[in-house]
Amino acid sequence: MPSISFTAIDIRKLALNRRTARPTTWHLRRVIMPRRSITGRLVRGQVWRRHDGRRWLYKKFVA
Repeated sequence: MPSISFTAIDIRKLALNRRTARPTTWHLRRVIMPRRSITGRLVRGQVWRRHDGRRWLYKKFVA
């Protein structure tokens, strides 16, 4: 049975490709429970939301 082995370089290339393919677009969402924004303040109502790979980031929506 053939086995597949990865070198350190292959794993790094795979991680970089996955990171660059992640969308970095902001989505307009309605927040019912207050959340912390990227500046640390509480936001509620309509906010911009984006996922950075680990957690959701929130930004105040100004109409």
